[in-house]
Amino acid sequence: MGLDEVREDWTRLGSTEPLWAVCVDPSKRGGGWDDDEFLASGAAEIDGAMRRLEELGIRPAGGRALDFGCGAGRLSNALAAHFTSVVGVDISEPMLAEARRLDRSGGRIEFRLNDTTDLRAFPDNAFDLVYTDLVLQHLPPDLAEGYLREFCRVIRPGGAMVIGIPARERRTFKGLVFKYLPWPLIRVAQRVILRYPAPMRMHTLTPDDLASLLAPGGARIVASDEYWGGDHWQHLRHFITVAQDDASGPAAEGTPTDKQETDGPSESAPGATP
Repeated sequence: MGLDEVREDWTRLGSTEPLWAVCVDPSKRGGGWDDDEFLASGAAEIDGAMRRLEELGIRPAGGRALDFGCGAGRLSNALAAHFTSVVGVDISEPMLAEARRLDRSGGRIEFRLNDTTDLRAFPDNAFDLVYTDLVLQHLPPDLAEGYLREFCRVIRPGGAMVIGIPARERRTFKGLVFKYLPWPLIRVAQRVILRYPAPMRMHTLTPDDLASLLAPGGARIVASDEYWGGDHWQHLRHFITVAQDDASGPAAEGTPTDKQETDGPSESAPGATP
């Protein structure tokens, strides 16, 4: 699986079920998401994440935010309430068209197609916050690792990242299916049995592996909070600080902590939990 397959699948999802593909909820199939309800779910997630960054002492003071895998703009709109400007990038043109339709920011969000394996469109130190929730798990691991390195490049010293990704499969029937069944069979099952417009591949990333990937870029996980993951994934939202030039940033000492969250389903395309 490469980037072309990811683009093809999420272009199809964006053309047929953009809001449901961002927030997978069986009751919302077939256009069941109301626009205001959809955006309100994003506001609840971002408001909570900003409070958590504040609690940890690593919240950026406004500036520019990147919403990686912005999909239909659910989180981009919410980020615009906290930052002067927001850039939402996605691999799917139909998703971006939907995001522009739903833009309530008064022109403070720029939605851009990013269909390369990096973020070459942006210079070093371009953002105060990088936010991505339930996006990287849909990418082949080598591509996800490359984007993580790019996050470290485009974030400014003293900035922050929030990265949501499953840490492991739960030991339930669904979780074990994803862990052990070959991807081609899962792909067929999602299309034929679950009748997804396009399949959604899933990968996990442990906190230790994430920390190892971020460390060379001067980024460090301050907290890892467990939140909604259905009955087959353990989802963690990682709050990350980036070292300042003088290595005296506001990061708290110690190891990541877990904190149970109750903010409900929260996906960001290309990011949905099948």
